[in-house]
Amino acid sequence: MKIEGWIFGVGAIFYFVVAGAYWFFSRDEIGTTALVMTGALAFLVAFYVLYTAKRVYPRPEDRDDAEIDEADPEYGFFSPHSWWPLPVAFGAMLTALGLIFAVWLIVLGVALLMFAIIGWLFEYYRGEFAH
Repeated sequence: MKIEGWIFGVGAIFYFVVAGAYWFFSRDEIGTTALVMTGALAFLVAFYVLYTAKRVYPRPEDRDDAEIDEADPEYGFFSPHSWWPLPVAFGAMLTALGLIFAVWLIVLGVALLMFAIIGWLFEYYRGEFAH
């Protein structure tokens, strides 16, 4: 976890330097604030990851003497063929547009969102890929 912490730490330093240069050349408060907050967020993640790395046993990725077979072979199940994220995204888009334009779009978007989430949830319980 130390590598990840140092990457976020370097990112935090980069964002703070860019924020200073941006403020110096543009005198824009909004963009400078956004860059400073981005740097603060990167610093927060770096601090947490580096602090946690001291307290946990080092992973095989962090040790120089680690063997390949020490790594965890199971990272989870990821569906490579699913089309359900597209209807979920479309339902979320309709719901967001309904907040801007009309209430009937919210109703349509939430209905489509519920249908798509249920379809995505039960994707592996029916059809060709049923377990």
